[in-house]
Amino acid sequence: MERLRAKLVALRYLLATAWPIMLITVIGLAVAYQFVAPEPPRHLVISTGGESGAYYAYAKRYATLLAAKGITLDVRTSAGSRQNLERVEKGEADVGFVQGGIAGSQDGDAGDNGDADARPTPLRSLGSVAYEPVWVFYRGEQRIDKLHQLTGQRTAVGEDGSGIRGLALQLLEANDIKPTDPNLLPLAGLTAAEALQQGQIDAAFIVAAQEAPVVQVMLRSPGVRVVGLSQAEAYLRRFPYLSKIVLPRGVVDLVRDLPPRDTVLLATTANVVVRDDLHPALAALLLQAMTEVNGKSGFFQRAGEFPVYKDQTLPLSAEAARYYKSGPPFLQRYMPFPLAVLVERLFVMVVPLVMLLLPLLKFAPALYSWRVRSKIYRCYGDLKFLENELRQHYDAARYPEYVERLDRIEEDASKRNIPLAFTDLLYTLREHINLVRRSLASLATSHDKEK
Repeated sequence: MERLRAKLVALRYLLATAWPIMLITVIGLAVAYQFVAPEPPRHLVISTGGESGAYYAYAKRYATLLAAKGITLDVRTSAGSRQNLERVEKGEADVGFVQGGIAGSQDGDAGDNGDADARPTPLRSLGSVAYEPVWVFYRGEQRIDKLHQLTGQRTAVGEDGSGIRGLALQLLEANDIKPTDPNLLPLAGLTAAEALQQGQIDAAFIVAAQEAPVVQVMLRSPGVRVVGLSQAEAYLRRFPYLSKIVLPRGVVDLVRDLPPRDTVLLATTANVVVRDDLHPALAALLLQAMTEVNGKSGFFQRAGEFPVYKDQTLPLSAEAARYYKSGPPFLQRYMPFPLAVLVERLFVMVVPLVMLLLPLLKFAPALYSWRVRSKIYRCYGDLKFLENELRQHYDAARYPEYVERLDRIEEDASKRNIPLAFTDLLYTLREHINLVRRSLASLATSHDKEK
């Protein structure tokens, strides 16, 4: 029982010492938690375009990769880049594919978004994932290598509100062909291709990959040619989101030698756009999927060329900037995604707590010792006060009072519950009480002799 009692006493002192440290730790946890990012959602919505388009195909492959990480990517079709941009801006979608230059278009037919730099925007770019060649097909014997040669020609520039129309109108307006020109017709895709083949129009703008059916049809159509731009470098200076690519001679058909010469084309880019409040872990996961799907070599691109920040119409997200500089987050390279996110969130809390607890734990033994010793020091205070009184103001008539006070101090000391490790302090105190008791007896004897 005595051993148990001693252990309980030690535990009581330990708890009395620990509670301030525990309180500080809890406060530290509460403060650190304010800086912990919330757990990422498990569901994302991406707005793509038509089911036959490249955007939709990219998104389906992203969905497969994200599903392996425990994230569901809901792929939703749309009317094109403009609608994708609007959905992301309104929060109806988390991610969207946007044709290069659309976000910064100031043309009335391109939409009402205005210049991205003219007002704050919640949109951020994760980067470009592929080239989108700007094909300008035309009929006629006269070779066309400048867009101003389309003046007065019946030209298909895409449907109202489409990304193709916005880009085509920008390029034509730079060549003094006004968007209000009645010869600019709202035709797109296979409809425009069919009209060009039948001679109903003279030219058509098409923005699509080389493998797209409409492009293959046009490249192989008798009497239909591709505009090879002789002023491509000038367009790059005026429209920074564009790139110059080359369609090599004979690449379409070696036997028929199509095209008959190297053809210089302009290309915009397919860009992945998100809101600025997208969870950083999901942004990193999307960037990894973009690298896996779009990082391979293609008809106009080298392996590893994409993803990259080419179209700077929208600001690059902070997570994308880190990714392009350092690659995937360290933990996501070696851990499953859910575990990496959990460790990362805990890390934000644990590191400050460790920095806080190290000095506290170093101070804890001294605090524990002080709490135990303070119980003894209180008795020493009473003892010292009595000893000083005996030395300076001894009164023989108060001898019984002095003895009673000493007895009280000794009784108080014997009742002190302190851990066994500090019992020596208690015995030392009792020796000092006896020392004062002997001094009192000596003073009493001296006083009697004087009488």
